[in-house]
Amino acid sequence: MASIALSQTPFSTLNSHRNLENAALPFPRSHSLNTQFKKTKKNSFITSCASPESDAPTKSETPIELRYPAFPTVMDINQIREILPHRFPFLLVDRVIEYNPGVSAVAIKNVTINDNFFPGHFPERPIMPGVLMVEAMAQVGGIVMLQPEVGGSRENFFFAGVDKVRFRKPVVAGDILVMRMTLIKLQKRFGIAKMEGKAYVGEDVVCEGEFLMAMGSG
Repeated sequence: MASIALSQTPFSTLNSHRNLENAALPFPRSHSLNTQFKKTKKNSFITSCASPESDAPTKSETPIELRYPAFPTVMDINQIREILPHRFPFLLVDRVIEYNPGVSAVAIKNVTINDNFFPGHFPERPIMPGVLMVEAMAQVGGIVMLQPEVGGSRENFFFAGVDKVRFRKPVVAGDILVMRMTLIKLQKRFGIAKMEGKAYVGEDVVCEGEFLMAMGSG
């Protein structure tokens, strides 16, 4: 009898432990294993989707030299020379890219290391002088003013003054200076025009101010 009781004790203890485990779980053991398998499968699927191969650049990517279109040409240098009296080395407008008769003009100045002011300003750090930026902007204003819509002419047009001029960033060799000049007020009786100007390199304003143009009697 004692041997029978001893042989049955381990089995009864094992069964009691199994009953306790099943009672502690809110769902059967088989369901728990299936759930863990599904989670593992889902995680492996997410990992495969995050493969670095999907971030690789495509072979059809546009080369950098073809991504940026050139500025349009509304007036080329020959047309500008027909309007402005300036000549080398003081003609500081290379191309007009937008023109609204009697209202505004947008033009560009290609700043290159070959510009004659760079050897002295400065030899070790070529920076376009601020006064020449102002002069270039005034020449763009002249393109607006020296037109039949406004009534100006080479013989009686003068750069009269500037106000509220600010230089925001240096302009260096290799930059493209984009200048917008807008006519704000024109008093034909007194021969005075007020213009607003802004110059950009890329999206940055590098110079801005207000300009006075005088249309004298000659």
